[in-house]
Amino acid sequence: MSHTKHTSSLRFRLHDRASETTKIFSPRLGAASLHRPGSADIEVQTPGILTSTVRGLVPHLARDTMRATQAIRWVNVPFESFLEHTPPILTLQNGPHPLHRILGFLPERHIVSMVLRDPSDDREMPPNGKDFVSANCIRGMTVSDWRNHAITCEPDVILALSDIPFTAGGLSQKRLTKSIERSAAWLADILKPVDMDDISATRPRLNVLVHMAGGSVLAARKEFAYSLLETPLDGEEASAIRPYKILDDGVSGYAFDLVPLHKAFSDPPSLDSVPLSKVSVRRTAMELSPAFNIPTPEATAKLVPLLRASLEILPPTKLRIAHSAGSPHEMLYLVRDVGIDIFDAHWAQRAADIGIALDFTFPAPITVDKNGRDIGHNMYDARYAHDFSQFADSFAEQTSEDSLAPSSRCSCLACSPMPPPSALRHSTIDEPVPTRQMKPNTRAYLHHLLHTHEMGANVLLAAHNLSVLDAFFAGIRSVLSSRPDDFAREVERFAHVYDGELKIFMLARKAWADVELARGKGRLAREKEKQAQGTLGTAVELD
Repeated sequence: MSHTKHTSSLRFRLHDRASETTKIFSPRLGAASLHRPGSADIEVQTPGILTSTVRGLVPHLARDTMRATQAIRWVNVPFESFLEHTPPILTLQNGPHPLHRILGFLPERHIVSMVLRDPSDDREMPPNGKDFVSANCIRGMTVSDWRNHAITCEPDVILALSDIPFTAGGLSQKRLTKSIERSAAWLADILKPVDMDDISATRPRLNVLVHMAGGSVLAARKEFAYSLLETPLDGEEASAIRPYKILDDGVSGYAFDLVPLHKAFSDPPSLDSVPLSKVSVRRTAMELSPAFNIPTPEATAKLVPLLRASLEILPPTKLRIAHSAGSPHEMLYLVRDVGIDIFDAHWAQRAADIGIALDFTFPAPITVDKNGRDIGHNMYDARYAHDFSQFADSFAEQTSEDSLAPSSRCSCLACSPMPPPSALRHSTIDEPVPTRQMKPNTRAYLHHLLHTHEMGANVLLAAHNLSVLDAFFAGIRSVLSSRPDDFAREVERFAHVYDGELKIFMLARKAWADVELARGKGRLAREKEKQAQGTLGTAVELD
């Protein structure tokens, strides 16, 4: 099999205002772009977002709705969920852009990155081995297999394996040292050229991001950063990555997994501590609802010195990505205090699971609620049963003394629906349907869909929340471009206007659980009625 098609290149450039003379940890404007010969570059303006996936698909969105969501430009695919089969199904697609084709992404519109583990998953894992990494599947992954799968699947970007322990408790110095050494060795392995028989300096390479190892220990994080710049490498290792002289030469950017760092500072209480007498059906429903890691400003502040320790000696002109930030507040703090360029949209996507329609902008509106505004609406709430307004109000609100938000309406497919390009005609005698202006979906309609368990509710919410978060980052870039000196003040004002504890999430989780519980009671009642009538009450009949 020839691998000469690995010719795409990931590039990152800082704009003039964020050139090399800018402070290492200040907010910065830039653009990440993927170049493929013969096609237009795919560009992601930074600070910006990438989209999380489950089994390679954007949750709740089919191919047509995913492609209609303009906020989706870069998607991240966790590979572990495909390891139930050997070989993994993603490796069986032939032809160009195999990962795009099998998952439905468009090579001309979407950047696809691949990572072994889901960065948002905080479940404890067995220890990694010297050449083996644990994952949430029936089997893990060897280092050589990861490289082979990357070459076969051809993701636009690959995240190198990293020895990040997912176990409870602190780590010994010996374990941290082993983690750093393994992560560096695994990075060297993925940096080898795709075609090992080609010894030219232009031989195809993978676009590699490296997880910054070192856990919650400053010295360990600095040590891993030094290992990327260390020279000379061992003879065999240096020969394998030639013409690179150091590991960092082959790295396109740096990635941070925030979940294990937050977990190192505070573990949530275990359900085992709850008395059995207190466990109820309602509690069970709550535990089944999506849980969220909502960091406090104090928790985020603990992250800042760790991320800075990883970056302070590395080139400031490379891409910086943070996985699984827990709120827009944490995102703003890390843009301001670390200079992070791209965040995944995981928390905003999960909000769609429990019926939250996001409603916030940056800069924050001038009007301030006494107790802080919610960043969204719990659409399960009965107050929205007869509310025929659009999902988000904040787009039409004044955000500074002399300016308005760029649009009075969210641009998502729910708030700004577009008519189909062509009408469905059943025969040649059908009259063409005249093009008409489509009205935005309303809160009352969404409330109805949620309470009747229609899947369309989550489709609308997922598309809306991604668009709101994308507009949020467009606002960040606008402030950094037009009045960068005001950015820090606008961050503090945002924190003052919007509820940083995200209390709306707890209310929505409870409402989700209540509706799920009522749904169960309804199914049981129907089943009992059928049984009383002497008919077979199966799950199929009940549906």
